[in-house]
Amino acid sequence: MWTGSGPREVRHQETFREAFAEPPVVKLGISMWDIDHATNSRVDISAENVTENGFEIVFRTWADTRIARIRADWMAIGQARDEDDWDVA
Repeated sequence: MWTGSGPREVRHQETFREAFAEPPVVKLGISMWDIDHATNSRVDISAENVTENGFEIVFRTWADTRIARIRADWMAIGQARDEDDWDVA
């Protein structure tokens, strides 16, 4: 995202080590960024397509913002599966 201008986005798929019982709530935060100081810092980060098994981290910028690199941390909160859970067919 160092070159170009206008709307740009990067997507990264994350997979949970263990599946949740239902889609969890996912919280994201930027833990490091390397952004050009000569332009405005325009950033948007979100979790999309959240399922029991994982989600996509979506990072967006726009206009003339130049980003060399960025790192995100995340946390998923939801009901875990239990070995005693079972379905009646």
